Amino acid sequence: MTLEEMRKRKTELGLTSQMISQISGVPLGTVQKIFAGTTKAPRRLTIEALEKVLSRSGSFEKEDGVLRDAPAPYGTKIRSDLAAGNPRYTIGDYYALPDDKRVELIDGVFYDMAAPSSLHQLILMHLSYLFDECAAQHGMPCVVLIAPFDVQLDRDNYTMVQPDLLVLCRPQDYLHMKRLEGAPDLAVEILSPSTRSRDMILKLYKYEKAGVREYWIIDPEHRTVTVHFFDTDHYDPVRYTFHDQIPVRISGGKCSIDFSRIEERLARYE
Repeated sequence: MTLEEMRKRKTELGLTSQMISQISGVPLGTVQKIFAGTTKAPRRLTIEALEKVLSRSGSFEKEDGVLRDAPAPYGTKIRSDLAAGNPRYTIGDYYALPDDKRVELIDGVFYDMAAPSSLHQLILMHLSYLFDECAAQHGMPCVVLIAPFDVQLDRDNYTMVQPDLLVLCRPQDYLHMKRLEGAPDLAVEILSPSTRSRDMILKLYKYEKAGVREYWIIDPEHRTVTVHFFDTDHYDPVRYTFHDQIPVRISGGKCSIDFSRIEERLARYE
């Protein structure tokens, strides 16, 4: 889809740049630059996320005062009055939700979180064990936590996320934490159809800006792990497979995760 075709489709659907940002998970500033033609070489994943929104044949309709794509491929809900400049959702709204309603709050917008698959849970269970084992073997003062656990990422009133796995390596009262205020040292997200775009684009941006030092994106479908190490002036993401020994960069070379152990465990269930 060319830029001109994207602009035409945006008009046909009656979408604002902000609405497209919320649905696709692409930061608003990036969406605005792309449609203005000021971004010369946007990332392929960014363009694919926008095309998925703009290529839908269905309309964006209201449900309980909320604009939503029907069905919403990214599990995203948007306040119908958000584009009009009305107040964003806050952490107070987040805690006012029913206990059985699991969402993330990112920059004042709620994102639905579907129940994870069994594959997702098996990977998470074994991975948390390997991270904890590695930290203990090398005497690292770190704790490993898994979702659901609240992270007030930006320390503001508009963002609360729940990484699939997070690692903290600084003094905390770990036994009595109700939530983490600020960025974990390492965050892990396991992709699913409902979170793929959000994890690969929006959360990548948010984690980097908030001060997360290392971010792992696990793709169960393609059996890959993409590692982003932000704790350097210049970084390039590194992609591994489920057969690789993956270094934990925040450990300073002490620790690594043998992902083949996870692959072997998964093979038992096939």
